[in-house]
This record gives sequence, C-alpha cells and structure tokens, in this order.
Amino acid sequence: MKGAGYTSSVPAVEQAVRVLLCLAKGPNPRVRLTDLSQALGIPKSKVYSLLNTLMKFGLVQRDQGTKTYSLGPGLLFLSRRYLDNLDLKEVLDPCLSKLARSTKSTAIFGLIGGEYFFITAKQDGAFPFSVTLPLGRRFPLTAGAHGKAIVAFLPEEEREEILKGGELFFHGDPARLDRERLRAELEECRRRGFAEDLGELQPGVNALSAPVFGPSGKPVGAVVLVGTFPREKVGTYGPLVSEVAREISSALGSSSAMSGGKEGGNG
Repeated sequence: MKGAGYTSSVPAVEQAVRVLLCLAKGPNPRVRLTDLSQALGIPKSKVYSLLNTLMKFGLVQRDQGTKTYSLGPGLLFLSRRYLDNLDLKEVLDPCLSKLARSTKSTAIFGLIGGEYFFITAKQDGAFPFSVTLPLGRRFPLTAGAHGKAIVAFLPEEEREEILKGGELFFHGDPARLDRERLRAELEECRRRGFAEDLGELQPGVNALSAPVFGPSGKPVGAVVLVGTFPREKVGTYGPLVSEVAREISSALGSSSAMSGGKEGGNG
C-alpha cells in the first residue's frame, strides 16, 4: 500500500459493473450484445465473456428468442441484503401489516428484477377468502396493477419503449391488450397515484398498486394490495396503498416520493 490516498481497481470487475449499470440505466430493459459493446466502448468478444460470467451467477439473463440480455434474478438477493442493511424491514413490516389489517387483504412489497417483479415482503390479510402469495414469486413486469403502477411513472422514453414491446400482460392475456385503454389507465394512474386491476389477471381477485421510488427518482418496485374486496372500496383503499408506497420510498432515500400522484414520467 502506498498510503491512505492509494486506490486500485480490477479492470475486469470494473467492466462487469459497467455492464450491469448499462443494463439498469438504458431505456430498454433488454439489450443486444452489439448495442452493449457500442455503449460501453468494449469489444464484443470481451462483453460476451463478461455477460457469460454474470449469467453464471444469475446477475444477467439471456432471451434465446431475441438474443438480448437483461438484469437477472440474482440481483434480487443482493438488493434484499441492501434493504436489510437499511433496516427497511423495520419500515416494511409495520406499513404492510397496517395496510393488510385495515383492508383485510394481502399487502405486498415487490422489487423490479430485469423483466420481472419479485415479491420480497408481504403481510397476509384476514378476509375470509384472502389471497396468499409466496415470497420470491415472480410476475412479468408488465402484468396487472403493479405493471401499470411501475410503467406509468417511468421516464417517457423508457415507458414508450416498453409499450412498443411484444407480449404485454397489463390486461392479462396479451391477446386481450387494449393499447388505447392502457394509455388512459397509465394517465389515470399518474393522476391518482395508484393503478388497479379488477379481476383481469384472475377473476374475482382485485389488486391496487402504487410505485416505490429509489434514490434516482425512478421506480424500483411497488406496493400491491391483493384481495377479494369489492370494487366500491377502490376509492378508499387506493390512497392507503399510495401512502404506504410513499413511506417506503422515503425510507429508501427517494426525494421524489409521489405528491398527489404527479411524480415520475412525463407525457
């Protein structure tokens, strides 16, 4: 060591981190090898080797059909430990418990991991027909209420890139997707601060969701309320979900916790 001011870095590790950051910050969650190479200024052969190494640990995943790369579920475990270090559990447990008790429905906190939404914390409701979902279960990022809540508050360019994609599960079966209605729902979500899915993913089961923001001001996850509560309760329960999402966003260090549902993407 040459003294207190001495710093060193490992080039391969530095490049691998740059790959992960490029996948995380780009407008498209799925990126081609060529585009990664150009964005990073690293030869394709080197980027390919880095991606293969990251895939071994589940930090990156590859879509065989489109030959694109995205962040992998292995990052979920890193993010959960990060949240543990923030003592976020001390915030999550009482917030979700209060929401579950007051609505008699299941309250969920989930994180974005690549193209998926992972359940990382939950409190089951006491309703006679409460919905139970296991920790770690994943759903398509574009599915139902959480998909609308997250995508509605993404930066406009990133949001449009997703909406131009192929299989979108916002209304359940991608074949039933109504793009015009979806855009109206996203606008309504930005206005109200929460999104809804009333029996579309699963008949008889309703869901409300609000985005959770990270320090960058972008959504990193969402709070979801799932249950068999009647539609008439949406106006009452929706703001409760938004309030819990704001509390968690603040605990994560976000300076852009929603105020009146107007924070987030443009357009």
